[in-house]
Amino acid sequence: MTVTILVDADACPVKDEVYRVAWRHEVPVKIVSNSRLRVPDHPLIERIVVSDGFDAADDWIAEAANARSIVITADILLADRALKAGGTVLAPTGKPFTTASIGPAIATRAIMADLRAGMGDAMGGPPPFSKADRSQFLQALDAALVRLKRGA
Repeated sequence: MTVTILVDADACPVKDEVYRVAWRHEVPVKIVSNSRLRVPDHPLIERIVVSDGFDAADDWIAEAANARSIVITADILLADRALKAGGTVLAPTGKPFTTASIGPAIATRAIMADLRAGMGDAMGGPPPFSKADRSQFLQALDAALVRLKRGA
């Protein structure tokens, strides 16, 4: 079974970085989205357009994830499903989701949702995506690919 990168693509800020690392490692990439996104015309890149149903892209990715896949997503619940399927999961910031970190991440997500419901827009959102995030993502994806290709 070959290593594959699965990208939750609708709001992913690191698609170009995924392509560069995948080409260097000669690893296929599946760009999964609810709408047709522009992707490079390259034999390693496959565009998967799913229905616009709720969680359709997440469902597709969770079903495709396995021990030889790297899932790129900021969605904590999708990260949990991909981990349960045996996948390696990275946030676009390069932060890995692990079986040890996913429980607290889900709990924090629930707490933040409750706070937002009570406070409205006063809380603000996540910090802006930075060059450091992009750099950390490139390093984390490269390291994850090296690990998986070695069979570790």
